[in-house]
Amino acid sequence: MTNLEDLKALDVRILEVAEFTSITDFMIFASGRSDRQVRALAEKVLREVRKAVGIKPLGVEGQVEAEWILLDYNDVIVHVMLPSTREYYQLEQFWEGPRPHDS
Repeated sequence: MTNLEDLKALDVRILEVAEFTSITDFMIFASGRSDRQVRALAEKVLREVRKAVGIKPLGVEGQVEAEWILLDYNDVIVHVMLPSTREYYQLEQFWEGPRPHDS
């Protein structure tokens, strides 16, 4: 199975978030250099997951604008974003940030 880095995605990160939320276990973040690349990366993930494990996502958001495409596979949520969108929302920092029990 092809990974996002093989497709020239930027700054691919995987976060385990099951300890902090019941909505998913993992979040994958990646950036594309343009809306066209963001769309291509998301479409490749859709094809590869369907081919490898035979499942479709529960939901897909943002394909038209392609600034931020979210693929919801229940236990795994994939975020493919333009770098500026990723920087603006800083989701990784939210999920990695200090937790109340960390003090």
